[in-house]
Formats: sequence, structure tokens, C-alpha cells
Amino acid sequence: MKKIYVLIVFAFILVGCKKDSKESKETESHKTDQVELMPVSHASFGMTWKDKLFFVDPVGDAKTYKKMGTPDYILITDIHGDHLSLETLEELGNDFTILAPEAVYKEMSESLRKLTKVISNSETFSSNDIEITAIPMYNITKERMEYHPKGRGNGYLLDLDGYRMYISGDTENISEMANLENIDLALICMNLPYTMSVDQAIESVMQFEPKKVIPYHYRGKKEGESYFSDIDHFKKTINKANPEIEVELLEWYKK
Repeated sequence: MKKIYVLIVFAFILVGCKKDSKESKETESHKTDQVELMPVSHASFGMTWKDKLFFVDPVGDAKTYKKMGTPDYILITDIHGDHLSLETLEELGNDFTILAPEAVYKEMSESLRKLTKVISNSETFSSNDIEITAIPMYNITKERMEYHPKGRGNGYLLDLDGYRMYISGDTENISEMANLENIDLALICMNLPYTMSVDQAIESVMQFEPKKVIPYHYRGKKEGESYFSDIDHFKKTINKANPEIEVELLEWYKK
């Protein structure tokens, strides 16, 4: 009887450990220079800088984000479902500022609009030692133009008291990206047919030469099936072409 009791307790501990491991993985953080990134999935992540918490394109279960805390700022890049979930935003509360393009604002309820500052391409939002500038994001390849027209969505350039971070949003290798300067960290998308190819992403990074780059938003679709862009090729190619650019790979998709 005693042996059975010990086995039951041991099994319970194992199950509990597995559950705790899964829950901690959902908000696993990665210290990157001055910011700490918490990938959720695809385009969605949390980020801390000093005592400020940011959510970028929060979609999915609001509980995942609540575990990180109450955000100071939420950045929304576009109206597509992998970037905007009104349901998720509604569940996160009302003690934060949302920055979003007008197209996103038009989709919102009145309660969410009260929390939102509309920021259009090239406009800047400032608060104390934080500056957030909306960078254009759009397609330039003819057969992809329908996905992201110029002016609808925002990439974002965050200047955090001199630390400069770029979040590409859904874009191709546009001139506005090539003209960026002094970028400490860049998050770059790469997924066909919606944004850019891995080679386009490599070309764009080699043009504006950030100190560090992290690929994200790299699940695409080919012949009706989901696939993942070759981020290892992205890293190896950039490391060979310019070893001064650090490429860091994070886990954005649960296996």
C-alpha cells in the first residue's frame, strides 16, 4: 500500500512539473542587450525595457500576456488576424496606451478607441525617454501588392533613451528600411507569399546593418500548406557576409 502511495505522489509531481514547464515556456524571456523579449508566437511578443512593458501584436489567449504583467504600451502593426485580435485586447484591461494605424483604429470598439493613439507612417509618439516612430510597411512585388498596401500598416522604430529598436511588421525590403540608421536591434519578417523571401530579408539587413537582428514572423504558406522560412540560412549568410551583425534565433513556434 505504501509503495502505491509513493508511486501516485511521484506521478503527480511529474505531471505538475510538466505543467509548470509548459506554463513557464509560454512566457520564456530572452535578455537581448537593453531589452528582454518574450516571444509568444509568430508576430506576437512581450518586451520589457527598464520598468516598461510592451506588447506587440497580442493575439490569442489573453492569459499568456497577463502572466507578463500589465503593459504600458501595446503596438499594433496591421489589421490582419495574426496582428490584431480585438477580443484579446478587450481582455487585457484598460490601463495602457495602444499605438496603432488608423485602419486598426477603425476596427476597434469605442472602449478600445479611448485607449488608442493613432499614429500614421512617419509620425512619432513621445513619452519621457521613449520615442516611437511609425515606419511604413508594405509590399513592392507585383503579385503581393494586395496583401499590404503602402500607408495602411506600421512597422515601428523605438528609441529607448538612445537604444534603437526596429520592428518590421509585414513588409518587403523597402527603401524606408534601407535608410534606417544606427539600429541596435531589428526584428525582421520573412514569409512568402505575404512579406519577403529570406534572400530579400538578407538584402535588407545588409543595407541598414543593425548591430543585432532577430528573424520573426517566418511561417508562410506554399501550395496551401504552412512552412517555415530557412532562418538558419538567413543567419549563416549574414554571418559570412558581415560577421559584425549578430543574428539571434529565438523560438517563435511551439513544436
